Amino acid sequence: MCGIVGILGEKPVANELVDALRRLEYRGYDSAGVATVENGHLDRRRAEGKLRNLAERLSRQPLKGRAGIGHTRWATHGAPNEQNAHPHMTDKVSVVHNGIIENFREIKETLAREGVTFSSETDTEVVAHLITAEMRRGADPVTATGKALGQLKGAFALAIIFAGYDDLMIGAREGSPLAVGHGEGEMYLGSDAIALAPFTDRITYLEEGDWVILHRGGAEFRDRNGRKVERKSITSSASGFLVDKGNHKHFMLKEIHEQPEVISHTLTNYIDLVAGKVAFPDLGIDLAQVPRVTISACGTAYLAGLVAKYWLERYARVPVEIDVASEMRYREAPMPAGGVALFISQSGETADTLATLRYCKAQGQRILSVVNVRTSTIARESHAVLPTLAGPEIGVASTKAFTCQLATLACFALAIGRAKGTITPEKERELIQALTEVPRHMVGLLREEQPYEDLAHWLSKARDVLYLGRGTAFPIAMEGALKLKEISYIHAEGYAAGEMKHGPIALIDENVPVVVVAPDDDLFEKTVSNMQEVAARGGQIVLVSDASSEKVGCRVATHLSVPSVHPFVTPLVYALPMQLIAYHTATFMGTDVDQPRNLAKSVTVE
Repeated sequence: MCGIVGILGEKPVANELVDALRRLEYRGYDSAGVATVENGHLDRRRAEGKLRNLAERLSRQPLKGRAGIGHTRWATHGAPNEQNAHPHMTDKVSVVHNGIIENFREIKETLAREGVTFSSETDTEVVAHLITAEMRRGADPVTATGKALGQLKGAFALAIIFAGYDDLMIGAREGSPLAVGHGEGEMYLGSDAIALAPFTDRITYLEEGDWVILHRGGAEFRDRNGRKVERKSITSSASGFLVDKGNHKHFMLKEIHEQPEVISHTLTNYIDLVAGKVAFPDLGIDLAQVPRVTISACGTAYLAGLVAKYWLERYARVPVEIDVASEMRYREAPMPAGGVALFISQSGETADTLATLRYCKAQGQRILSVVNVRTSTIARESHAVLPTLAGPEIGVASTKAFTCQLATLACFALAIGRAKGTITPEKERELIQALTEVPRHMVGLLREEQPYEDLAHWLSKARDVLYLGRGTAFPIAMEGALKLKEISYIHAEGYAAGEMKHGPIALIDENVPVVVVAPDDDLFEKTVSNMQEVAARGGQIVLVSDASSEKVGCRVATHLSVPSVHPFVTPLVYALPMQLIAYHTATFMGTDVDQPRNLAKSVTVE
């Protein structure tokens, strides 16, 4: 996750910006930079690599401006070099950015026709030029920024400063978090309260679609329509060293809301958005020759692997064997020559998964791991690593780590499919476009949580809950059931919808809620027939779907609406309703959401 910091100070801010960025190093980065306004002009310093390189450059070439922005970048669009490092600038505007500008290609083409020249490979640079173009037409910085924001599509956070305006900074948020810090005669912007902790403990978090106009005397907040709004400030407990809950009640809720941001970073780590194709690092594996993929994991990570099985077999046409790690190695399963064994673990320390990895390695398999901690044991013992870039996940019940695993695995399936020639370049671009739209759809889904709170009042009274799904919705149904069990302690089970009539339908009566994960895809009609079987026996249906209730043809107790997306990416988007159902039910019941009983974040014993 990229880090953003901005300061309107009373003295030169460059060194303070670097110090604040150090508190965001946990997010990971490969380049950094700062820009300031000095004597009416913009100037910047950027450096590839660690912050010490930027600090050394500033010691040789100081910046003396009292208004500035800083950024740590994890390479997305373009290579991790100084040219692509933030801030990006014109003679009038300097910008730092976190997230994805989905429609940057269209904007770039329009600006290029107007004679604009670009100096980087990033999507961020279009923001600077777009605002500049509005200013050249006579708009002031605030009006120009408002017009530019209205043209951007995606999930992002922005901090912007302007030549000739020493007492002005603008921040904007759509999907990626951004906080305002209130000081005495100074104002601050940051990706989270941790970066701002040394300066102030009075924080205001921007809501979705908000943008903020900062002067040293205060902040003016506006909503996505440009209307002035009031936003409450809170006292932050962030110390600058500990991950903070922000303005959320629990770490789990914060991590649910971080998903648009971390999914953006994970996707752009594996995708060349300019070319519309997968851009994987060299794994040391000839993907075109892989005869079989063997997947093993535990808990939620296993369910991510189960979704990957659908993707790999359907799009890459590669046979997949999958089992929970605690069982797999004891079967002494035969391994094909040249096979790839894929292991998924948030911590990279899961004992059962590690033991199975060692078994597969001894059988001559090429070991590939999907982990969130690149220094972990599983990562170190793998031939190649696919990091998920979810950032620290504090809540025991996995949320953002799960969807980042899905994003990584989706890209892996496309990489094998392309290598084997099972997907055309046109199909690859179509699926990548669907993936890049996911953060925006997540933002839309997270705007309205009231239906989940209403459902929680009823669901909390249930003793048993069933979850149903078909295709990739089946493992998502299983994940929904697992989440509910983990944090609310209500018994829940996830089933393939077609299996209902083979036994589980005996459990259905008017006291059993049945959560049906039913994207309106080519399996929808099959799922509807299973829903009708449930309704005929008095089951209380909770429909999670982008289809209308009328299309179902039977009584639905609750309909949780989900954005319509490409079938390829439904697991990523539909994971969020599963998390929200569990979270709000557990919160209503008063359980310890972040640290549920009997569970640990990392299981390091067999």
